[in-house]
Amino acid sequence: MQTVKEKLIAILETFGYPVILQGSLQLDQSYPEHFFSFYNNNTYSTTFYSNSEKAILWDFDVNFYSVDPSKTNAMLIEAKQKLKTNGFIIDGAGHDLISDEPSHTGRGITVLYVEPL
Repeated sequence: MQTVKEKLIAILETFGYPVILQGSLQLDQSYPEHFFSFYNNNTYSTTFYSNSEKAILWDFDVNFYSVDPSKTNAMLIEAKQKLKTNGFIIDGAGHDLISDEPSHTGRGITVLYVEPL
């Protein structure tokens, strides 16, 4: 069975771009022209019955970086829709990101998933 993190990665990979754990590129590695990054901010126990947790709320940042600013915005909108159709909850319309590379722009969304136990 796929973990929630594996499910997220698999959905993002369907777009044909690299999917990278945020902050994991080495100093000597260059940014791909276009790529997704993600980071699991936290997991929360939720939905308790009889003193027992019944679900976990996963909280992720999902980001897209590109050398093409119009692709940065468009790809994140597409990813948002695909994630929603696969059971993920998107919190808001997203936010701009600072990029370590002057050639790239970035945009991110907060992605939630309720995993029943």
